[in-house]
Amino acid sequence: MAELTVLIRRAADGDRQARDAVFRLIYGELRKLARAQLTRGGRDAGLDTVAVVNEAYLRLTKAQCLKPGDRSHYFAYVGHAMRSVVIDCVRARAAARRGGGNAHLTLTTGIADAAAIDETQVIRVHEALGELAAVDPRIVQVVEMKYFAGLSERDIASALGVAERTVRRDWEKARMLLSLALK
Repeated sequence: MAELTVLIRRAADGDRQARDAVFRLIYGELRKLARAQLTRGGRDAGLDTVAVVNEAYLRLTKAQCLKPGDRSHYFAYVGHAMRSVVIDCVRARAAARRGGGNAHLTLTTGIADAAAIDETQVIRVHEALGELAAVDPRIVQVVEMKYFAGLSERDIASALGVAERTVRRDWEKARMLLSLALK
């Protein structure tokens, strides 16, 4: 744990070898988190966990301004990056399904509609989080860290500098606001 924190801090200061070492150390954990989140959301058939983790890593390496101080902060960034990857993949599939320049074909079965429901739900959650960000940005951070990165309440509290009880309240508030927004 201490070694990881040291590596994260060195990576935040621009050490590429430390950045790669951090990724190697937590790669298995990130895959488990991504797999759990994709499976729980019913999206595992369309998204590959390895691709989600690798794309999130690439996005993190391109973001030069990120300065995580420890494991919790790093996973907070990872959660945000994974959310971004999932949303971009869903949007790309939705665009391809709408034709993407190809001739349109009318389907006579409900199979395509069932697939669109899950993806539409993902986009609706993303949009609702965007609206929530205007009201309370911390709630969105809690959702990203808990849902997309799979962090514990303790890790989220540490990353945000708040009490665990505050994280629990924010999570409950987020769930309530999202359920209202998604009706």
